[in-house]
Amino acid sequence: MALIVQKFGGSSVRDAKRIDNVANIVTTAYKGGNDVLVVVSAQGDTTDDLIAKAAEVNQRPSKREMDMLLSSGEQISASLLAMAIERMGYPVVSLLGWQAGFDTTSDYGNARIKKIDTSRVKKELDKRRIVVITGFQGVNRYGDMTTLGRGGSDTSAVAMAAAMHADLCQIYTDVDGVYTADPRKIPGAKKLNSITYDEMLELATLGAQVLHNRSVEMAKKYNIELEVLSSLTGAKGTIVKEDNSVEQMLLSGVAKDDNIARISIIGVPDKPGLAYKIFSKLSSKGTNVDIILQSIGRNGTKDISFTVEKDRMEDTIELLKEYTEKLGATSLVADDNVSKVSIVGAGMETHPGVAAEMFEALFSRNVNIQMISTSEIKISVLVHKADSDRAVEAIHSKFFEN
Repeated sequence: MALIVQKFGGSSVRDAKRIDNVANIVTTAYKGGNDVLVVVSAQGDTTDDLIAKAAEVNQRPSKREMDMLLSSGEQISASLLAMAIERMGYPVVSLLGWQAGFDTTSDYGNARIKKIDTSRVKKELDKRRIVVITGFQGVNRYGDMTTLGRGGSDTSAVAMAAAMHADLCQIYTDVDGVYTADPRKIPGAKKLNSITYDEMLELATLGAQVLHNRSVEMAKKYNIELEVLSSLTGAKGTIVKEDNSVEQMLLSGVAKDDNIARISIIGVPDKPGLAYKIFSKLSSKGTNVDIILQSIGRNGTKDISFTVEKDRMEDTIELLKEYTEKLGATSLVADDNVSKVSIVGAGMETHPGVAAEMFEALFSRNVNIQMISTSEIKISVLVHKADSDRAVEAIHSKFFEN
């Protein structure tokens, strides 16, 4: 007997027909003699609809109340799936995140899991029940509902797999694996049989909407082998695992992230320690900074540009406006009409010239590069949003379709 954790995304449970399909997948695993834990997301566009409803009554609601509202989406999915399984004659129980033991920090809207008390889940499994858990949520030390950020159901599933020492963690979505690019936008995208944790983490962080980046971090930490597959086709998926050296490709994929804003601090005095003061201020407020570019000092000043998530742009500007004036900077400029396009691949460590080929592909499509960031296994460029799709097509064609 194995313990299987299965996670189903919003598209997999968006309506009654899809829910019945998921119920069949779950009960098939159960009939094979396995213990089955299911983690579900909110149906279809439910989360976006709830955000819109909130905006109808309050343009700036507190994050606590937003978590109270948004956590209801997963509750609907879990209960409906449990009803479908119940109708089929199988023992099942649905649990909210707090009932399943998810104890989180109090960072409303982007909480992190501190620990999981698995006692209730184990009791239900001992009764040979299928356990359906709401993803994306938990409870903090004040007894308040919290959410883990968009895509957090993946993290819920991997965390539960780690806590329960599951034998398999399957992430079901509307595509049948991890592709070299979004197959819905790039017809020539190729499905990967396997990919390393590090490559998947980079792709997830850089905008590939297949797995939540925190779920990949956790899978790597606890060595949880993931399978990404479709709930609709039944086809074999992509395995995310530690070592992929035998079949390693030069590159694993191209990703695009539109949730980006560039902020530039102009005319910062060219003195030691000012960059530290700026970025430590952002860090203290939980603002994640990505690409950073600092100009060579001229006339006693320099310019510092960096990127943040688009939904943090206004808060970042507000935070830095008065602060940068105190530092003696000339002005603060922001632009959210940009996108980050990236290539990822462990093979880049041993293959020189990848950056040059990437830049050549962008030049061939007349795409201008605004900023560049690199690591051992990725290269990211910031481009104008209107050029981003053309940039992805050019890079994918260069590396994957020749």
